[in-house]
Amino acid sequence: MELKRVVVTGMGAITPIGNDVETAWENAKKGVSGAGPITHFDASKFKTQFACEVKNFDGNALFDRKKVRQLDLYAQYALAAARQAVEDSKIEEDPNVNRDRIGVIVAAGIGGLHTFEEEAGYYALNEDKGPKYNPFFIPKMIADIASGHISMEYGYHGPNFGTVSACASSNNAIIDAFNLIRLGKADAIVTGGAEAAIFPAGVGGFNSMHALSTRNDSPTTASRPFSKSRDGFVMGEGSVVLVLEELEHALARGAKIYAEVAGGGLSADAYHLTATHPEGLGAILAMRNALEDANMKPEDIDYINVHGTSTPVGDVSEIKAIVEVFGEHAYDLNISSTKSMTGHLLGATGALEAMFSVKAVQDNIIPPTINHEEGDDDENIDYRLNFTFNRAQERPVRAALSNSFGFGGHNATVIVKKFEK
Repeated sequence: MELKRVVVTGMGAITPIGNDVETAWENAKKGVSGAGPITHFDASKFKTQFACEVKNFDGNALFDRKKVRQLDLYAQYALAAARQAVEDSKIEEDPNVNRDRIGVIVAAGIGGLHTFEEEAGYYALNEDKGPKYNPFFIPKMIADIASGHISMEYGYHGPNFGTVSACASSNNAIIDAFNLIRLGKADAIVTGGAEAAIFPAGVGGFNSMHALSTRNDSPTTASRPFSKSRDGFVMGEGSVVLVLEELEHALARGAKIYAEVAGGGLSADAYHLTATHPEGLGAILAMRNALEDANMKPEDIDYINVHGTSTPVGDVSEIKAIVEVFGEHAYDLNISSTKSMTGHLLGATGALEAMFSVKAVQDNIIPPTINHEEGDDDENIDYRLNFTFNRAQERPVRAALSNSFGFGGHNATVIVKKFEK
């Protein structure tokens, strides 16, 4: 059986550095930080009091009152990004659209955390009154529900589910969508991820693990991947949604094509609950599997959007893995961590970084890794590599590889490349 080719025909974004694709991309190229004091709740008693929040988002302006009551914030972000992506793709304008063959696979690493907080918190404070739960509690909280809402909005009857692999979730979603389309199980799939965990349980939980930066005096410089002074990740939120489509289906309706999805690779560290393998063994496997799946050589990749969370262990192990997989070519390609600007969107981060990878391929520009200062070098990191520090760089980008690694040892790598007929 000959596998079908899969292309990206639509994108939508609600992010800490812009609430549409072009704004987010322009800010990424400029090196704009999305970090600032937390506004979703009073964080004054928390070790970390800042995050990369979405700005100027009003669900009440996008959804009617009845709909808003059914949606946790993460699902609001997902539905808003999906509307942008579907509109961008113009697939709804096709008079021959077959909604039975369009699916939705949108991931979340956690799901409706704030909804859970509110409902469980109310019961804890009012236990003597007996249980009193909102009937929307469960359907607002569960991590698959964004896919359900998107399918209901458009009447898409194709494959529909969510994927959960912590911070690798939306790369898993993209790979599942890619595989289903190239196997002929769908003509198009709306895919990506969403997350909204900047609430007490999210910040407090990650703080208790010492996973978050506590650089409260300078939020915009706190996410500093590959710098010696890094002290943890900065939490982000939002949603990015892509429309993946079978090539011949896209060409037949005259769709614009951003890039081609070339391959995906999956693996497990099988090592630790939260830490990456110190030698990057799972990351090595995922990248090699993705290259093999794409029928590409390491030398075919010009840009790696790294997982690069700004944690002491993770940054080092990912670089070891890159050098192991790419050899001498590692010193010829560009590497950057856009989390230095957006923070870590958890279950949505793979989709955001896939979008940046698509734009890098399209525009031949590498977004920077910001916040590195001269002399702030880690002796365990090889600075002969080009980390694209502090300023975007123009160069030909034939193909880009994007890594996402999640708690539990989940690793997922996506490769996109320039589309050629």
